[in-house]
Amino acid sequence: MLAGIDYFVVISYLVGIMILGYYFKKYVNDTDDYFLGGRTLPFWAIGMSIVVSDIGALDFVGVSGQAYRYGISPANFDWLGSVPAMLLAAFIFIPYFWKAKLYTIPEYLGRRYNDYVRIIAAVTWIIFFTLNMGVYFWASGILLESIMGWPIWYSIIVTAIVTGLYTYFGGITAVVMTDVVQMIIMFVGGFALVFLSFYHIGGWEGLVTKLHEMGPEYQNHLNLIQPMDTNTPFPWTGILFGLTFVMSNAYMIGNQAIVQRCLTAKNEWHAKASMIFAAFLKMFIPVLVLFPGLVAIVLIPNLADGDKALPSMIREVLPPGLTGLMFSAFFAGFMSSLDSMLNSTATLFTKDIYQKYVKKDAADKHYLAVGKIVTLTILIFGVISAPLSSYFEGIYIAIQTFLSYFQGPIFSILLLGIFWKGATQWGGFTAFIGGIFSSFLMYQYSDSLFTIQNPFLYVSWWSFIVGLILNIVVSSFTKSYSDKKLAGLVYGLSE
Repeated sequence: MLAGIDYFVVISYLVGIMILGYYFKKYVNDTDDYFLGGRTLPFWAIGMSIVVSDIGALDFVGVSGQAYRYGISPANFDWLGSVPAMLLAAFIFIPYFWKAKLYTIPEYLGRRYNDYVRIIAAVTWIIFFTLNMGVYFWASGILLESIMGWPIWYSIIVTAIVTGLYTYFGGITAVVMTDVVQMIIMFVGGFALVFLSFYHIGGWEGLVTKLHEMGPEYQNHLNLIQPMDTNTPFPWTGILFGLTFVMSNAYMIGNQAIVQRCLTAKNEWHAKASMIFAAFLKMFIPVLVLFPGLVAIVLIPNLADGDKALPSMIREVLPPGLTGLMFSAFFAGFMSSLDSMLNSTATLFTKDIYQKYVKKDAADKHYLAVGKIVTLTILIFGVISAPLSSYFEGIYIAIQTFLSYFQGPIFSILLLGIFWKGATQWGGFTAFIGGIFSSFLMYQYSDSLFTIQNPFLYVSWWSFIVGLILNIVVSSFTKSYSDKKLAGLVYGLSE
């Protein structure tokens, strides 16, 4: 349980974040302000927002839980995965997206291929964000239950109310600027927990010695690269092909919540720089999120649920005051991830579905109102879907499994779409649909196709290959667009 000083820190943080987020309400006058911040934001704020929105439950609670179960191999998701993909996005894809004055990634796919691809991509991301929000809500419930003793559903509702308020009023500007504060809090609190965790066990040498003393089942926990026949979900083949080549690129290049931030930049230079700065900050994330989970193996052995390793470490290691700061840091991580998904989902529905197919010529104020209504609606659906993550081996696996159904196919059509002008509208459509269908088939027959549990990395790789092949084959028999129509959408074809 928290001490009095901890409650003061937590309440001050929550009140401060809501006031800060509400402050930006005065800058929201139209949909451009609500969804893209008027395209006026600086690179440093966008970069910090990208990082903090990606390290909520996914990294702090989820990766610490995976470190407790399997060791340091999940660090590959940042070091070998995110950083190279972010640099590719910064120098190739982001400039094209920004110059095209897009609101969404499906909007690009609609221009590059056709409206069928656009709407399917938009609906896919909306469904994913809704389910993903449920996972993050569940993670916040686990954290609050472990530290404060609150019932999970009570904790979920508190998180939803706080996050929903400032996202509803302030739009993406409030999201980005509150994320800046939240990232600072997370880094300060996270490094404090890492330092004190190692202090309790005698540093890195103490951790290595104690893990070896605990038995042979922990000998592999300190190996970053895992063999193909590993009993973890992170074999080197899956990491290289599924993660580095596919999932990370798809996430950093095709994820609406990530790319939308870059589209808020004041100019093309700031758009590029935001992703490069985020890549630099990303390299510190494994240090923050993995090591507390590793130390928990020694200090708190035999936890029934690895996802409770981090909350347990906060309770056991940190003194009053710092416990409240750390709690605020992780709560900030949950909220920053949730607010980005809320705003991005509202953008997708309003721009790619409602304005495109339901009411095309309404006043801008009407679309702004729709975006706010969708924000609240998706928030409610996210809360309802929260228990779904309890059916997976940890919240981290739940998120990666959801992503793997469509990340491979969407990256295949983005890659060929921007680098090959011969990719046709029907090639892209067939690749997207066929790739997603292949993912469902692979999961249905996963027991006979794959040798590891939770084979999301392999599913991502092979569905990406299926998408590439289908796009190339179908495009070879269908007519491509003219160079004039593809100008500004394909690499090398300028407007």
